[in-house]
Parts: sequence; C-alpha cells; structure tokens
Amino acid sequence: MKALQIAAAGMSAQQMRVEVISNNLANMSTTGYNARRAEFADLQYEQVTRPGTLTSTSGTMVPAGIQLGMGVRPASVSVMLAQGSLTQTNGDLDIAIDGGGYLEITLPSGISAYTRDGSLKRSPEGQIVTSEGYPLVPDITIPEDARSISINANGEVFAYFSDRVEPENLGQITLASFINEKGLEAIGSNMFLESTASGAPRVASPGQEGLGTIRAGWLEESAVDPVREIAELIKAQRGYELNSKVISAADQMLGTTVQVR
Repeated sequence: MKALQIAAAGMSAQQMRVEVISNNLANMSTTGYNARRAEFADLQYEQVTRPGTLTSTSGTMVPAGIQLGMGVRPASVSVMLAQGSLTQTNGDLDIAIDGGGYLEITLPSGISAYTRDGSLKRSPEGQIVTSEGYPLVPDITIPEDARSISINANGEVFAYFSDRVEPENLGQITLASFINEKGLEAIGSNMFLESTASGAPRVASPGQEGLGTIRAGWLEESAVDPVREIAELIKAQRGYELNSKVISAADQMLGTTVQVR
C-alpha cells in the first residue's frame, strides 16, 4: 500500500507551504518585501497499464490506461512580483522606486547585491549607504558642510550649502533590471544576488529603459496581503489534516489485513 508514502509526501508539502506563508506574514512590515509562493508538482507515475496498449489480437486499444500517482514534490518557491504601497516618511535619504528596478550596492566581499529597500543612511565619511552600512553604487559622498540634500525623480542627488545659492550635483542614483527577476538569489536583509537564472543586470538611469522613477521622502511598504495569506494558511492546514486522515485510514486498513485469520 503506497497510500502511507503518498500521504506523507502531501503532509510534507503542506508543511512547506505553511512555512512559506509564515515567512510572508513575518515580513508584513519589511520595506520592499515581495511575498513568496510555494509551488508543487506531482511525482512520477507507476504505469500499470499504459494508454494505447493493445488488449487483444484484434487490435483493441486501452483508451486511458492505469497510471498511479506517487505523491507530490516541491517545484519552486517563487517571488510574487508586485509593488507595495508607498508611504511618506519625509526622510531626506529615504527613496522609493515607483516602478521596476533595483538599487545596486557593494558587499564587503566586493560583489554587487540588489535591493528595493530605499531606507538609505549617511556613513561617518559621508557616503550614502544602506541600513546595513553597504555603500550605494555608484558611490555618492555628501560633503560635511552640506546643509541639506535633495533627490529628484531621475535619481540626481543635490547638496545645498549655507554660503551658496545654487546646489551642487553630487551624482546620480542608477537602477538595475533583470530579464528574470524571479531568478534572483535572496540572501536576506532585503538583498538579492545575480544568478545564472536571473541574467546579467542592465543598469540605466531612473525613468529610462522601462525602469521606475525615484520618489524622495517615501518608502515602499511590504507587498504582503494579510487576508490572502490567512486564506492560504487555512487551505494549507486543511490539506495537512486531510493527508493525516489518509494515513489513519491506511493504517486501519493494514491493521485489518494483519488481523485476518
């Protein structure tokens, strides 16, 4: 009886589904977070009788056959790409990407990472960095005597000084896009790495080549829909319970078989 193994695979799949949902709910307040979704595929089939098999010398053919499924397996945990709502913070270094694209940052190892978390900060040296202290690419340094700064929709950063009328252009924030965003490798802290599946990044100024624009003084909230996640959680719980009942039924049937005299 393969029902025990099949039901166990089903329980394992629903358990993974609950874990993905719990991670989504835990990140309801994470800046720029996109919800994940667990996707599954059926396992291989035992071909008891293949469709199209001849059943007699006269050429009678089996129209459907007998194919017994062996259970379910995880296929992927994909990112549900959606922009979260924008909330105003009035922070001079808080930026939200209104549309597609990622900010590029440099990790301590020297490789590039990508994020939509625009809660930027100023390092002791004046560099624009992330909340984790990783510098933005391209490198932009704010002078120590700058009175204030502003960032326009095209990503240009301007510094204002007490002894000058005209602002100074410190540089321009660029955005990166990928052919397959779902192929990016998540490493935590709202960061992603380029992978073979994602393709190479295409870097351009905000508002160009299909990229979004920059909104200074705003942040992108999490795109998690709590109502949807709770509904998915209920469905996963019911699926787990039903698979456990299959195990109980199969166990009772095996017990009945053993007791036959």
